[in-house]
Amino acid sequence: MTSVLPFTPAAFFDLFADYNRTLWPIVGAIWLAALALVWAAWRDPIRYNRALTALLAALWAWNAIVYHGWLFTRINPAAWLFAGLFALEAGLLAAAAGQGLSFFAAGGRAPRAGLLLAAYAFAYPLLTVASGHRYPAVPTFAVPCPTVILTIGLFLTAPAVARRLEAVPVMWGAIGGSAAILLDVPTDYVLLGAGLMLGAVSLRPYLRHTTRSPPE
Repeated sequence: MTSVLPFTPAAFFDLFADYNRTLWPIVGAIWLAALALVWAAWRDPIRYNRALTALLAALWAWNAIVYHGWLFTRINPAAWLFAGLFALEAGLLAAAAGQGLSFFAAGGRAPRAGLLLAAYAFAYPLLTVASGHRYPAVPTFAVPCPTVILTIGLFLTAPAVARRLEAVPVMWGAIGGSAAILLDVPTDYVLLGAGLMLGAVSLRPYLRHTTRSPPE
């Protein structure tokens, strides 16, 4: 099955070994800072929503530049396209950070599922190791899949998010989720389900409007 990919599983996991060996202090600091900010926003969303939106923008930019641009392009030419997608999402989130998104607000579209996905994103490194992959050749934090899972989780706690912000996470849910099957990364199966959930939640108001019976 892996023959459909332009790289081998060994080459893929070697990238994570380079990532973790070179950047582990920064990755650890990002993990702690993100965990602290999500916790603070959960307790006081009005105060921290702008900062949390800016954090998501920074995570997507980090993925665009460091993971896709610096690492993944070594083994996959399509990584430049992925870098562009992540940079686009980073820009959209940065623009939204001026007002902040309404994370953890009353009327969230799927708040419990969103919280579970956010918690899963932070536990992702440990769960990946527990699934049989050995550190450092293992995806940890601030790489695409946990970043997208965290983003989708937070989006689901909001009453509404612009569809332009949700398009790339839904798209990566399909891309990353399918690659998880080919590369045997069980922790990324959740990404596929998260993308489908966000897509369904995002389209639900539109589908209700189009299927509503006309007035008599």
